[in-house]
This record gives sequence, structure tokens and C-alpha cells, in this order.
Amino acid sequence: MKHFFLLTALALFCFACEQEDYAFGDITAPQNLSVEATITGQTDDAPFGDGSGQVVFTAVADNAITYRYVFSDGSEEIAPSGRLTKRFSQVGVNTYGVTIVASGTAGVSTTLTTEVTVQSSFSDPEVVDFLTGEGSKTWYWAADEPGHLGVGQNDDNSELNFYANYYQAAPFEKDGGPESACLYQDELIFTREGDALFFQLNNFGQTYFNTAYQGVAGGSQGFDFCYDFDVDATPQLVQLAPSESVVVDNGVPGQTRGTNLVFTQGGFMSYYIGATTYEIISVTDSRLVVRAEQGDNPGLAWYHIFSSTKPTEGSDDTDYDNLVWADEFNTDGAPDPAKWGYNIGRGDNGWGNGESQYYTDRSENVRVEDGVLKITAKKENFSGAEYTSARLLTENKFEFTYGRIDIHAKLPTGGGTWPALWMLGEDYATNTWPGCGEIDIMEHVGNRQDELFSTLHFPGNSGGNGVSRGTNVPGISTEFHTFSAIWSPESIRFFVDDELYHTFANDGSLPFNSDFFLIFNVAMGGGFGGNIAPDFVESTMEVDWVRVYQ
Repeated sequence: MKHFFLLTALALFCFACEQEDYAFGDITAPQNLSVEATITGQTDDAPFGDGSGQVVFTAVADNAITYRYVFSDGSEEIAPSGRLTKRFSQVGVNTYGVTIVASGTAGVSTTLTTEVTVQSSFSDPEVVDFLTGEGSKTWYWAADEPGHLGVGQNDDNSELNFYANYYQAAPFEKDGGPESACLYQDELIFTREGDALFFQLNNFGQTYFNTAYQGVAGGSQGFDFCYDFDVDATPQLVQLAPSESVVVDNGVPGQTRGTNLVFTQGGFMSYYIGATTYEIISVTDSRLVVRAEQGDNPGLAWYHIFSSTKPTEGSDDTDYDNLVWADEFNTDGAPDPAKWGYNIGRGDNGWGNGESQYYTDRSENVRVEDGVLKITAKKENFSGAEYTSARLLTENKFEFTYGRIDIHAKLPTGGGTWPALWMLGEDYATNTWPGCGEIDIMEHVGNRQDELFSTLHFPGNSGGNGVSRGTNVPGISTEFHTFSAIWSPESIRFFVDDELYHTFANDGSLPFNSDFFLIFNVAMGGGFGGNIAPDFVESTMEVDWVRVYQ
């Protein structure tokens, strides 16, 4: 059903020109302006719509060249065809003023003002709290993180269209010259006034433009470039709306928060890509990840990572060099019981992830041999499971806060294998995961050979929504590599063979400021391991040594 207005416009135009000044053609004002408003989901039982707050406006007028909509919520949009889809975000049933300006030749116009009453039931107050803090908060590019600026595909491939799989900027990559250095100076300020969210971009007079949009700034470089470009210093209204992207269509929990930031009056988040709508992938008090389709190329999606603390290159150079705990695995037999314990069983009592193995402490699955710790996953029927493996941990034997962890290891191979070298907050029994925090120093899956992942889990970022970064490591299952984490009050940095590839900003609001313990395991299948190869028989993770410095 439709809710519409068909109104006759009052022509509000005037001009004072002599006839001989009309060399460019007749000046013609639009006439018979009318507008139709269709409220999405409107029925007799839902006269104000389905709660989405969405209204489709269609304006028509004789002799109109373009149309502009001005709304009483503070937003305005240009609609050359007269058709505009608008989502009103204020929760509840609200009446909004709508002014339609139809423009004709030489700028003369006809104006029509009306109202629309629509219901919106979508809200995400936690997003507003995260973005604004006590009322106002300034955000910066997380320039110290790999992938703080990235681009990926935007299509129906659910395995690839939710992260920047085409390109990820290296830490401080855009600080290399005048063509891009303006990006990191930007300040993105979110402010709350009552129930309304406002945004202001402080770009200090320059904006980093995608090459497709340089014409907006009058430029013509053949690559992304910083141009002089002033932005409106007045805070602009930001509306929250449910996301309808391909990532939402994936239906995979944790890939997106499902909330859009809709910027009015042409607002944008620092890097100019022709977008005014940004999908929130994840947000905390200190970290914001958004995704936006490129305006002229909807097959591309850009990813931005922002931090509430402005990073400075080399600002956290914390290192640790006092060896406080180690295992060199030089004694054959069972792992040292003074250092290691075991989780036994399927993990169906709270610490499993739908995996297919049964963890044991048998020598067939875990042993020290030839100077290395060997954790072997095997295909065999055991206590109702089709596979066996082992999971070692230092709980109640060695727990610590902050330090450098180095692990020299060679990983197993085979579809379905899921080895991990990681840490868990020691208070997990009383501070239920993910409240206790989890630091995955190294994760690998045999179905994505030669890819390495480091991930952090904490409230709001559990399961597939963990803060994760990957890197390619050729020979990860044929050669030993050193996997490291440097964990400080300011950051957690992840390395492979001393090459930094992931930096995470730590702060006092996160659970990464108390004791953790180490866990080494090889899982089979599960949520991350995926399908197990039918010809899998067994494979082993070998750990040459592990060392912790403070």
C-alpha cells in the first residue's frame, strides 16, 4: 500500500531580466510540482510502516531539471530524477517536514513543503556510547595497524566479500610523502546531543581523494592524492540504520555488526570515495572498523580502521628481554608436568568449538622427542570421536601479565587441521569468555595452507567477530618459524620471524591487563578448521621451544 501526497505547488520564483539578456534560452520555472511518498511496509495494521523508517519519495514537475529534498531532521539530498529513498532513524512514530525544491533553467525553482509520518524501531545505543564516550570523542586513523585502509570485493562470494582481500595498507604506509600524508592528520569527531548523533571532520584543509573522485577537488593526478579541500565545520547529523549489504546477506555471525552510519549533507569519513553510508563491522571504546561501497564502483568495498588514541610511529616500542620462563623440550618422554597440564575430552563442556577430536594425554598424541614437543592429530575412533589430538596448557603452573612470547614451531598439514598457539585469561571460570579475553598468537588451518592468523577475542568481538589479521608464510608446514607476541599496557603486537604484521591497541577498558596462561593444541574441523579431508590420517605440530620475557 502507499501513503502519498499529491499537492499543487506554489511557484516561488522571481527574476528581473531584460529580454535581450536571454541569449542562453528561455528561463522556465518548473510547474505542477507534486510528490508521492511511499512508506515501506505500510498496511492498515501498520499505518506508519514496518519500523524500518524507510520512505520512497517521487517528485515530478513540468520543466524541472533536478530536485533537492530538505528534511526537518537536518539532512538534505539531491535527486536528479526526483526519486529518493530516505530512511528516518529517530526511534518511534515521528512526523517530519519535507521540502522539495524543483530547479529549472537559470536556477529558477519551485518549492513544495509537506509532511510525512513514519515509524522507526531500529536503534543501536551501544554504538552511540562507543562513538561519543562521555558526550564527544575524537577518532584517528589506526595507522599503526596493517589494513587500516584496505579494499576488497563486494559481490556474492561470502568467503571473500567481508574483508579487504585486494589490498591492505601497511602500518604508516600513507605517511611516505605529500601525496598522501594528509590522511593521518584527520580528526573524526562524534558528538551526542540528546538522542541525536553528530559528526564533524577536521581535515586541516586537505583531503585524501580516491583517484576516481579527484575532479571533486579540481585535480587530475593519475593516483590517489591529497588536495586542498575544505569541509563544513558545522557538526552534521548522522543517522543509524540497519545494514542491507552483501555481508549481512552472508548470514555469518560476527562478520558485521549490522548497523550503518548514514552521513547527511555529504559527510564522509576522511578518505573520499564517494560514499556517505558506512557499515560498522566492529566497534569498541577504542577501535572502530567500517566498510563502505565505492560510489562509482559498487563492486568494491573499502575498509577503514580508526582508533580513539592517535598512534605515533614507534610510539610503543616496549620490548622485554628478561627471560622468566621457557621450555626447550630437551628431555624425551611426556612434557614436563611442572610446566604443562592437559585438557581431556571433547570440549563439549564449554571450551570446544564444534571440533571432531578427543583430546588425550597419551604418547600417541603428545610427547617430547628429538628435542621437540610433538602434538599429533590422528584419525581413529576414540571415546565416541573419530579423531584424537592433545591440548596442553600452563594454567596454575605459569601465568603472567605482559611480556614477549616467542614460539619456534612447525605446523601440521591437511584439510581440517587447526593448530593454535594461544593464551587465555586465567579468570575464565568467573569471568566467562570472552570477558576473560583471548590472545591467539598463531592460528592456522590446513584448508588455507601458508596463511597465518593472529586474533583477539573480548566482549563484543567473540567468535568470528574477533579482531584478526592474517599474513602469508610460505613453508609454514615444512619449516620452523618463530611466532611472537609483544604484549604491553599500550598494545599487543604480533610477529612472524621478527616481521610485524598485526598491531592491536590495548587500554584499561579491555581484558588484556591481567594474568593469562599458554595453550598449545591441534584441533580437527570445527568452526574455523572447516571440512576434514577424507584421506587425512595424521599430522603433527612440532614446537622446538617456547620462551617468555618480561
